[in-house]
Amino acid sequence: MGNSIKQIANNKKAFHDFFVEESLECGIQLFGTEVKSLRLGQASIKESFCQIRNGECFIVGMHINPYERGNIFNKDPLRDRKLLLHRREIDRLLGKIKEQGYTLMPLRLYFKGSLVKLDMGLSRGKKIYDKREDMKKKAQRRELEKEFKKANIRV
Repeated sequence: MGNSIKQIANNKKAFHDFFVEESLECGIQLFGTEVKSLRLGQASIKESFCQIRNGECFIVGMHINPYERGNIFNKDPLRDRKLLLHRREIDRLLGKIKEQGYTLMPLRLYFKGSLVKLDMGLSRGKKIYDKREDMKKKAQRRELEKEFKKANIRV
């Protein structure tokens, strides 16, 4: 039906640098040429973050390349874009950010049917030793997979 999901951009760095404790889907307020550019897959959310100002949520630093044929209708590629959330959701997120030291990180950008959606994560920063532990676990998992492959090839 209309709920097919097509991924536009992914933020792998968020999972490396943060513990993502909760994720939330929200819409984004965009202009027509920005949506056309997103359909071509020309967006990046690597260096972006979400911020709550004056009771509204914004994504800061998300880059959407200007649409080739957009001429005067193109907007600034790095402008702040408003995220579409309910008041209760914004208040709950604001409370967690202030009290418990969380931050809002964009995790992935995708089309859900014809709508552009952002998966936003309520995250806590990792310390250096946490990152080292993750790297060790990843290396151990790779070794196990290699050994498993070798054992299955011989049989």
